Amino acid sequence: MTELLAVALITVLAVIAPGADFAMIVRNSYLYGRRTGLLAATGVAAGVLVHVTYTMLGVGLLIASSTFLFTVIKLIGAAYLIYIGVRTFRTKGEVEVDLTGRTGLTPLAALRAGFLTNVLNPKTTLFVVSTFSQVVSPGTPVQEQVGYGLFMSMAHLLWFGVVAVFFSHDRMRTLMLRGQKVLNKVIGSVLAGLGVSLALAPSH
Repeated sequence: MTELLAVALITVLAVIAPGADFAMIVRNSYLYGRRTGLLAATGVAAGVLVHVTYTMLGVGLLIASSTFLFTVIKLIGAAYLIYIGVRTFRTKGEVEVDLTGRTGLTPLAALRAGFLTNVLNPKTTLFVVSTFSQVVSPGTPVQEQVGYGLFMSMAHLLWFGVVAVFFSHDRMRTLMLRGQKVLNKVIGSVLAGLGVSLALAPSH
């Protein structure tokens, strides 16, 4: 029970902390609508399972103990954040409020955006590895470890699903679309800033 509470607390705090995944879900939801936002949220949740899988296989412990391996992962994730940040910042095209046509992201693109944002996010890597290191021991049954991982994934899906629903609401979406250019620059700057800070941060 103590382990479950620890996983729950750490997970909730990590999920609601603003980051690249939050900025991506907000932008995709208000630009392209609820369905795209929810698909991106599903991609984020799937990305969590990748971190859980390699952590359960022991790769996570290797990353945690190897400065070189963690640095490589951190730089790859940072480069991706900087890339999507710069791309968002430079976006100039106007997007109509009514996006019932073919404009916007395809379902696969929305899933991929959420998945890659999470998989290449060093914050999620540290979160999963740290959590498992604290509550999982060599004697912890595999089914319990799987349960912890599924809980982490579902927590991400629930939170970002709520974010997607909120920011895709017609009134909220209309207001945000009116300030699209400014929002693109703000969100792009935040994403790029996160990438730069992660790249410069010490590995341990």
